[in-house]
Amino acid sequence: MNRHEFSFGDERSRRQFIADAAKALLGVGIAPLAGQVLGSQLSSAPRRLARAQSVIYLNLMGGVSHIDTFDPKPNQPDIQGPVKPLATNVPGIHVTEYLPKIAGQMDKLAVIRSMTSHQGDHIAAQYLLHRSFQEGGTLSHPTLAAWAMRSLSKFNPDLPGSVSIAGNDDSVSTGFLDLKYAPVPIGDPSQGLPDSRRPAYVSDSQLESRLSLTGAFNQKFHERYHYRQTISHARMFADAVRLMRSKDLKAFDISQEPASTSDQYGPHPFGQGCMLARRLVEHGLRFVEVGFGGWDTHYDNFGMVAENSVVLDQSLSALLVDLEQRGMLESTLVVVATEFGRTPKINAAHKDGRDHHPNAFSCLMAGGGVHGGQVYGETDAQGAEVIDRSVSIPDFNATIGWALGLPIDEQIASPSGELFQIADEGQPLKELFS
Repeated sequence: MNRHEFSFGDERSRRQFIADAAKALLGVGIAPLAGQVLGSQLSSAPRRLARAQSVIYLNLMGGVSHIDTFDPKPNQPDIQGPVKPLATNVPGIHVTEYLPKIAGQMDKLAVIRSMTSHQGDHIAAQYLLHRSFQEGGTLSHPTLAAWAMRSLSKFNPDLPGSVSIAGNDDSVSTGFLDLKYAPVPIGDPSQGLPDSRRPAYVSDSQLESRLSLTGAFNQKFHERYHYRQTISHARMFADAVRLMRSKDLKAFDISQEPASTSDQYGPHPFGQGCMLARRLVEHGLRFVEVGFGGWDTHYDNFGMVAENSVVLDQSLSALLVDLEQRGMLESTLVVVATEFGRTPKINAAHKDGRDHHPNAFSCLMAGGGVHGGQVYGETDAQGAEVIDRSVSIPDFNATIGWALGLPIDEQIASPSGELFQIADEGQPLKELFS
C-alpha cells in the first residue's frame, strides 16, 4: 500500500475517513464524533492564574444591530427608529425595550460598546471572530476553543472538553492544530449526542471482540504509518468507547431537566442550547459554543431584531440566573459575541433594514470574574464610529484567553514554521475584571 494513499487532502476527508472506519469496524454510529477526537493535552508553556474555569460562548450569527439592542441612541430619532431605550437595574445604563429581562440582569453584565473590525463579510468576519486572524492563503488558523483545549486539562476524562451546539464550520475547526482539540458538534440540543450509545444488536462481548480485532489489524499499520491522522484515529476509538460507557453521557440529555427549568430557558433551540451548555459545563466541559443565527437584518430590521431579541432576552437572562443559583457564575465566563454591527442609516427601500457595519458594534461578558454593571467604551452619537477605548476582535479573544489562564503570549509554530499567538497581537481587557 502506497503511503500517498493515506495523504488526506483536507479536513473534511480526514473526518469522513474516521467516520466511515468507525461505522464499519465497530458497528457504532458515531458520525457526530467523526474527527472530533475527545482528548486534551497540557501545553508546555506556563499558564496564568485563571479567573474562569469554563466558557459558554453565545455566537449571534449575522451581525447584531447594536443600536437596537445594547447601544441605543435615543437622541437620534432618524437613527434609532421606533425602538425606545429601557433603563436597566444599573443606574445610567440603558438597553432597548426589546431586552427587558436582560435589563434586570445588567448588574451581572459588562457591555463592550466599542468593538470594531475590518471585516464586513459574514464568512471572513466569523473566521476572524473565532480565530483572531484574517482568512487567507492555504493556512487555516486554530480557533480559540482549539487553543483552549490545547492548554487546558479536562475536568472529566470520560467527556469531550469542548462542544459546539448549532454552530458553523468555524466553531468546529482546529486549524493547523491536531483534530483531538476539536469540539464535538451537536445540531439539535434536544437530541443530545446522537448515535453515541452501543446499538442493541451489538453486545458488550461483541464490541470487545471487534475492538480487539480492530487493534490487531491496525497494529502493523500504525507502526508503519505513524502519522498524526492515524494516531488521532486510534485515539478516537478509545475515547468514543469510553464515552459510550460513561455514566456522564446523561449530561447531553436535556430531557432530565425539570420542566420548570426548561420553561425558563424557552422552547426555542437557542434557549435549549443554552440549557444544554449549562449542563455540559456542570459536568466538566471547558468550552461550549451555542450558535443563534438570523441576525442579518438587511430587510425588516426592526421586525427581525424584535423577534430574535425575545429569544435572546429569555435565554441569556435564564442562563445567568441559573448559573448564579448553582454557584457556577464566578467560575463560568459567559460571552455574547457577533461578527459585526449594523449601519446607523435605516434603509427604507428594504422595509427599514440595516446593512453590515464592522466599524462599531457591541459584545458582552459576564461571570468568570467579570465585574458586572459596567459599560466599556463608547460610540459616537450616531453609533457609527468608536470614540473611546476601541476593542478589536483579537483584543476580545485575548480577554477570553486571559480569563481562562491561557498562555496568550506564547508563540506556537504552524506546520510551515511561522509563529502565532493565541489571539494574534490582541491585548486583554483586564479592566473588566474585579
